[in-house]
Amino acid sequence: MSQITTQPDDIGADEQKPSDPSRRLWVTTACAVGGVAGIGTAVPFVGSFAPSAKARAAGAPVEVDISTLAPGEMRTVEWRGNPIWILHRTQDQLDSLTTHDNDLADPDSDRPGYTPGYAKNQYRSRRPEIFVCIGICTHLGCSPTPKLSPGAQAGVPNNWEGGFLCPCHGSTFDLAGRVFSNKPAPDNLEVPPYSFSDDGMKVIVGVDEDNKA
Repeated sequence: MSQITTQPDDIGADEQKPSDPSRRLWVTTACAVGGVAGIGTAVPFVGSFAPSAKARAAGAPVEVDISTLAPGEMRTVEWRGNPIWILHRTQDQLDSLTTHDNDLADPDSDRPGYTPGYAKNQYRSRRPEIFVCIGICTHLGCSPTPKLSPGAQAGVPNNWEGGFLCPCHGSTFDLAGRVFSNKPAPDNLEVPPYSFSDDGMKVIVGVDEDNKA
């Protein structure tokens, strides 16, 4: 497994998962979409990847050092050609996840294929504060824009509590990647296989109980 480094980033389908070529739309979208506003919110982005392109395409695990990932920050890395978001949620962000279940299409992540067993909880994560997901909309494969700060802003309702907005067709997701009802996206954002290092300071994307390195 190889160590990756990250640098600051300016960004935050059909009923089946998008194909790999369509998922790579995130590269273009990431370059075109603007930054995320909000005090204490930063979205660093990948500047270089240690694994070779061939290894990444084959699904080689990716290690991400989260020891310096502050509450409210998100990092993006690449795995299997997809953007992987790693968000360190604040306590306020965690608290917001319990307030809008009635507005979600699949609040308990019961629909198959997008949430591994260890993430079938209200946080959709192994550890409440650390959220890991594939940053690809489940509608047609666009990459949503992080809108982590609460409050009225373009494209989201006035009572927005933070989350993600797909710029292509307007699907919105909360801070656990759960899709809001009556949106084009049919499912929640996908949680990839992942685990933590023994010391808890790294996320290992591509490795879990069913996916060994």
